[in-house]
Amino acid sequence: MTNPSGDHDRGFSPLRPDPVNNPTSNGPPASPPARFSPRLGLIIGGVVVAGLIAAQSITVIPAGFVGVVFSSFSGVKPIPLQEGLHFVLPFVDHVTTYDARLQEVTLAQNTAQGDEGSIRARSKEGLDITADVTVQFRIDRSKAAILHKELGRNYINTVLRPQVRSKVRDSIGQFGAADLISNQRTQLEASITTELNKSFSRNNLVLDAILLRELKIPESVAQAIEQKQTAEQQVAVERNRLQQAEISAQRDVVQAQGKAKAAIETAKGEAEALSLRGRALKENPQLIQLTVAERLAPGIQTVMLPSDGNFLLDMKSLGTQSLPKTAQNPAPQTPAAPAAPQSGN
Repeated sequence: MTNPSGDHDRGFSPLRPDPVNNPTSNGPPASPPARFSPRLGLIIGGVVVAGLIAAQSITVIPAGFVGVVFSSFSGVKPIPLQEGLHFVLPFVDHVTTYDARLQEVTLAQNTAQGDEGSIRARSKEGLDITADVTVQFRIDRSKAAILHKELGRNYINTVLRPQVRSKVRDSIGQFGAADLISNQRTQLEASITTELNKSFSRNNLVLDAILLRELKIPESVAQAIEQKQTAEQQVAVERNRLQQAEISAQRDVVQAQGKAKAAIETAKGEAEALSLRGRALKENPQLIQLTVAERLAPGIQTVMLPSDGNFLLDMKSLGTQSLPKTAQNPAPQTPAAPAAPQSGN
């Protein structure tokens, strides 16, 4: 049976809506599917690639750090990167940072987990010594590339700790236990510092200080050393007292010798004075009469008459003689003054 309207030729089906003959079919007309633009994809991809390249080509070295560059083409570059912003080849150069600030490592009994603990050594006489040590150091900035190439980031465990233990043991073995806990602690630090400086310089490290926090010896040995030091101090005190007594005795001897010398000199002076006086009297006999006159009592009035006989005349004996009878009621007489000695010429 033929279809006069020709619907069969247009592929008409009663089950499929006809948009022309039946416009009120289900929903609005379907829109054409969206098409992806190749140009937009290229732009987005370029932005992503540029961001990755920029992120790989810019590196920032923090303050106090130094960067070592490893190139996939040439290996470790000899010149390290200092603090600040730097440009590197993306995907080719890789930067490793090292802390160049002051660092410290402590080897002690009560340290943080992971430390090896105190250093056990033997003194010069073979006694056990336990040392707690702190090492302050920093890496050599100019040689950070060599440090990275030869030691790597684990240089503290591979080099620093073993070297510190070895040098501390060697230095302690040069001293006696009594000296270490009394008066040679500073010398021990100096010895350790000298040896560690040599080792650190070979490994591109800079030693800042070695600090001996504590030195421990057996308790029995410590008591014996303390008793010995106490006895030595007592001997030193007694020796000091003896020296003071000897100094005092020497002072007394010196004073006695000084007094004796003074007495001798005084006697010599007096003897010399007497000798001179005797010589003067011998040469001048008139000085004898002058001396006798000077020594007479002030109440005795004498007159020394110059004559060859050299005699003294007593004025009192002359005053007792009787006066002439014709002289009655005489006027009071003033005592005559002694006549001055006259020369015999």
